Amino acid sequence: MSYRRDHRSSKSALFDGLDNLEEGGLRASSSFSHDVKEHDNGKAIESLHDRVAFLKRLTGDIHDEVESHNRMLDRMGNGMDATRGIMSGTMDRFKKVFEKKSNRKMCTLVMAFVVSFLIIYYLFRMLRYVRG
Repeated sequence: MSYRRDHRSSKSALFDGLDNLEEGGLRASSSFSHDVKEHDNGKAIESLHDRVAFLKRLTGDIHDEVESHNRMLDRMGNGMDATRGIMSGTMDRFKKVFEKKSNRKMCTLVMAFVVSFLIIYYLFRMLRYVRG
């Protein structure tokens, strides 16, 4: 029995510090663990600083891109307004032309000539491919 007691006491003496391993490791000297923590904090701060700098550059690039797109959209809107004005003037002219019967007949005649020209052009083109 004494052998068992001695064995248990020597075993407990050997593994007394292992309970600390499960709780976060062996306890080192306080100054060493403080230095390690300071070093880890320094690394973490540097990492955060790098990430913040990257995010700052990225948001600056996004801002520049948004400004560029806004300028482009403003120019496009101005172009659309100008086109709307031109189309409005053209539609007013067409309304004036079609209000009178004589102008309506003239428009019909011009359209007939344009359609005739397209038909003749298409026929000559077909003949050229058939002979070709």
